[in-house]
Amino acid sequence: MTKLGQFIVVEGLEGAGKSTVIKAIQRELEAHGHELKLTREPGGTPMAEAIRDCVKHDWQDEIVTEQTELLLMYAARSQLIENTIKPALANGIWVLGDRHDWSSLAYQGGGRQVNLAHLNAIRELTLDGFTANLTIYLDINPKVGLSRAAARGELDRIEQSGLAFFERARETYLNLVKNSDSAILIDAEQSIDKVREDVITAVRQFLGMTE
Repeated sequence: MTKLGQFIVVEGLEGAGKSTVIKAIQRELEAHGHELKLTREPGGTPMAEAIRDCVKHDWQDEIVTEQTELLLMYAARSQLIENTIKPALANGIWVLGDRHDWSSLAYQGGGRQVNLAHLNAIRELTLDGFTANLTIYLDINPKVGLSRAAARGELDRIEQSGLAFFERARETYLNLVKNSDSAILIDAEQSIDKVREDVITAVRQFLGMTE
């Protein structure tokens, strides 16, 4: 019987350094002989990537409602989970995700302050209990993160949501980590070398429990 793969997710605000960390985790997992599938949210399948374009696009005179944004996020997530993540895990392939469900809890739940009863109903319908085996949260002060994001180039629609939005999102992330037994907080304001070191330490500890 094929041993199930594991699902590792990297979460964080804009500018937290997720892309750099994901590359380091990828190298570590492959060094341990794990076949790996990389995903991102929203996105990861042809349909989910089209939804990503809708979410990120600045529609100018048309207001994207909080409900629309939330539903699009979970529509893309449903496509990704059912068409990519679950099949990979069932075949023993490990999945490394750039964002997952916590992003919606933080951004739409905390940042947009969407009604939590509505959000949780959509989560239950979409996820049906599916969750990551390990979540690595890169914590950063929103002012620092947004400054880094701005230095990369023009900000997308969500990145332009304002400081208060990201402060609420960060608070939500911190509460999620605090109440989870499968999450690790990494200080993303350290030097990139120290961030990588802390992340690899966390991954190796996780590997010790799974291998």
